[in-house]
Amino acid sequence: MEKEAPESVAGEGERNAEEPVVSLAEVLAENEELEKEARAVLGGSDHERCSYSQGAVKRQALYACSTCTPSGEEPAGICLACSYECHGTHKLFELYTKRNFRCDCGNSKFKNLQCKLLPEKAKLNPANKYNHNFYGLYCVCKRPYPDPEDEIPDEMIQCIICEDWFHGRHLGAVPPDSGDFHEMVCQACMDRCPFLWSYASQLAVPTVTKVTPAAEEGAALNVEDAEEIKKENGTDCHMKTEEEKVVLSNEPSTSSGTECSEAVKNETPTCKLQERQTKQHLKTNTATFWPHNWRSKLCTCKECMKMYLDLEVSFLTDECDTVLAYEDKGTSDQEADRRDPLMDTLSSMNRVQQVELICEYNDLKTELTDYLRRFADEGTVVKREDIQQFFEEFQSRKRRRTDQMQYYCS
Repeated sequence: MEKEAPESVAGEGERNAEEPVVSLAEVLAENEELEKEARAVLGGSDHERCSYSQGAVKRQALYACSTCTPSGEEPAGICLACSYECHGTHKLFELYTKRNFRCDCGNSKFKNLQCKLLPEKAKLNPANKYNHNFYGLYCVCKRPYPDPEDEIPDEMIQCIICEDWFHGRHLGAVPPDSGDFHEMVCQACMDRCPFLWSYASQLAVPTVTKVTPAAEEGAALNVEDAEEIKKENGTDCHMKTEEEKVVLSNEPSTSSGTECSEAVKNETPTCKLQERQTKQHLKTNTATFWPHNWRSKLCTCKECMKMYLDLEVSFLTDECDTVLAYEDKGTSDQEADRRDPLMDTLSSMNRVQQVELICEYNDLKTELTDYLRRFADEGTVVKREDIQQFFEEFQSRKRRRTDQMQYYCS
């Protein structure tokens, strides 16, 4: 028995010459990176059970439904599971994550919808906080994202206090490279929390301030100026060492030496904020950008903790409140002891079988990408039934291709 090569094989050499060669390892690595990003964005949120029963969740993936609560109606937010089960065919806005939020799905803000997962809910969640993000608008320009009328490439950065998203060009300063800062506080929140300026002069990542007509009356701070201010405030490498000694002297010592223990015994705890307020700091009309672990430098004395409470920013002293902690939770929950079934299968195949599997994988990836693009263009959620339908149709097309192959006896 010999199998006649289908017509598509005849031009395989020409097609391979035109198409870029991508190894299976590269495909798997790309797929793994996409999966990792998706897990980080969802932060370990449950996709099957409504989060309402958990109360105000510290951080979770949230969505707003434009179909149920359009502009002009009361804003509302829904959890990941409800976005699938109750709003699968609706137009949704992805809010990424908001802190201390309780799912609104099916409450009094939804006039014609009852939550399918947890129908018994209070009429309102008074502790929830909302902004224009729940209507699909962002930044001081109050524009949608992505914006079909905006042709300027720009990244969106979330303020850790108000949790609104801002275009980089609308922050009053050129944002540092993304790897140089960990969190951002917008200009409005800096004005609302002026104590942060005392920390910014020594902790914030330096930026180049944009001089706009509205800002020409004030001072512009560039990188060189910021470095000079750091030196004047005694925060160069030598003076910083001395300051760190003072900070460490107020913390429990794990050393067996006598120098630290004596310092702890003789030092009287002082307010870190008051110490910084005695030093020179420059206030500018810009957002500020902060490095990793900067929150641990905030003072936690009784007076400062009361100030945080009054300003409703007590979360700043909680390292688990950061978006990085939220993303780490999403990746760590699914990373432990994971095996790759595809790699296990490939290792048991010969060369011909491996090539055939790679071709099938590439066909599947191409068709699935095209299929999912339709949902993205329409702004609808992909449901389990949609995925099942895709694979049924894919298998049907595969069987038809196989049946078209002709066999003859030699």
